[in-house]
Amino acid sequence: MMLLAVLGPGFITANVDNDAGGIFTYSLAGAQYGYKLLWTMIPITLALIVVQEMCARMGAVTGKGLSDLIREEFGLRITFVMMVLLVIVNFGNVIAEFSGIAGSLQLFHMSKYISVPICAALVWALVVLGDYKNVEKIFLVASVFYIAYIIAGVLGRPDWHTALVETVKLPGREVWSDRKYIYMTIGVIGTTITPWMQFYLQSSIVEKGVSVRQYRASRLDVIVGSIFTDIVAWFIVVVCAVTLYTHGMRDIQVPADAAEAMKPVAGDYAFILFAAGLFNASLFAASILPLSTAYTVCEGLGFESGVDKRFGQAPFFYWLYTILIVAGAAVVLIPNFPLVPMTILSQVLNGVLLPIVLIFMLKLINRKELMGTWTNNLWLNLVAWTTAVVVIGLTAVMLWNTIQGLF
Repeated sequence: MMLLAVLGPGFITANVDNDAGGIFTYSLAGAQYGYKLLWTMIPITLALIVVQEMCARMGAVTGKGLSDLIREEFGLRITFVMMVLLVIVNFGNVIAEFSGIAGSLQLFHMSKYISVPICAALVWALVVLGDYKNVEKIFLVASVFYIAYIIAGVLGRPDWHTALVETVKLPGREVWSDRKYIYMTIGVIGTTITPWMQFYLQSSIVEKGVSVRQYRASRLDVIVGSIFTDIVAWFIVVVCAVTLYTHGMRDIQVPADAAEAMKPVAGDYAFILFAAGLFNASLFAASILPLSTAYTVCEGLGFESGVDKRFGQAPFFYWLYTILIVAGAAVVLIPNFPLVPMTILSQVLNGVLLPIVLIFMLKLINRKELMGTWTNNLWLNLVAWTTAVVVIGLTAVMLWNTIQGLF
């Protein structure tokens, strides 16, 4: 009963990570390398659990969002710079989500000039006209629809034995001489933990009113969400491996390409499930990312925020949310707009911001005057700092490769 009472923030946040960009990365991994990148799913899950659990704990203990704590502990100037970077990064991600909406519905012959405005209006109305409990219920239902990818994976009839062996076996030395394989490995791991997730999860924990007494159930919410979202990611890699990789269809430019290429080899059902899953993921993330940005900026700069507040009570919160949605949808409707370079730029900025956020989190959670007896113990610190160092290292390599690719 306690789990049901707090279920939401951890489960929702982890699942939004499988957005249009995440689906594209996992699809490309399966299409280009078959089962050979499935081993990344175990460290991905562990890293996600560690980082998300720290955010949930800080929210439950302090009753404050992450940007609020950063402002109080490290000053307004650092917070303001971080908020500017976060808005830029998240705006690029919002554009990618509306691009995913357009691409998924174009597979069903619906023009983006119809689908994008309608979905933007639905996303806006959901948050502005709803309250936290109802919005959370809708987000939870959207999270469950990721099961479509699990069903699509089963319909693809993969080699289960090979897939399971590749999941628990580290690759041989020969693959590490392939620069593209290394780059894809970094991409698969790096797409899991993003700055906006930490801010959104902690803000959601606070708005939901989760206290220290409910923390254990909230931690279970985070763990279940992290495991479920990576099971979905595993099946996306598998279904693309058994359909696209096996049949030599390895050229994917956007997420919708994976669904379209899957149709002739896996049948209509797998195609529909994959395309519908992409639409659900894009629409879901298009709701969460602007909401996360509005929460974070308002907390960091001291403005009123919250879905339970009316427009007049939190005007800055709702106006920022509205501008992000309207502008993101409008950009996708611009003919011949360079969406791919914009997405790459947002990922580069994401990589710049993520290490900073992780270091702030680790410093905050180890302050006894802030966390009391709820600071990290030695084992948690070891795991957390190892995760931070690995993520920072992977991010640095990904940024270097991206910069080399641009020039």
